[in-house]
Amino acid sequence: MTPPLRILYVEDNAELRETIGMLLEGDDREVSLCATAEEALKLDAQGPYDLVVTDVSLPGMSGTDLCRQLVAENPQRWIVLCSGYQFGHGLNALGPNVRALLKPFELEELEELMDSIRDQLRGSSSNHPA
Repeated sequence: MTPPLRILYVEDNAELRETIGMLLEGDDREVSLCATAEEALKLDAQGPYDLVVTDVSLPGMSGTDLCRQLVAENPQRWIVLCSGYQFGHGLNALGPNVRALLKPFELEELEELMDSIRDQLRGSSSNHPA
């Protein structure tokens, strides 16, 4: 049996954190929640998560800076940046496995992105029809 995908969700809005946190959970996904990038770094240091999903606008260190720090430690890290603004082409400069999710997003968009990342992490995309 494949271990669940470990996801860290960083969002300073408590209501949003709880709601999206629940939406992220699934049979093959284990979700941890925190409110700040600083807290995320502490949690991640205890055992790196498979995926970090973070809001860009956070108090203190921004989600973009959190992304930069995690990718600096491991260029292959999977990070999803959630923002109300378009990133344009700057996303590629952050890392090969950095994705953006434009807020407000639909549940289907979130699910598709999670499935796509899971498949790529497990290298099993060839087992699933497109």
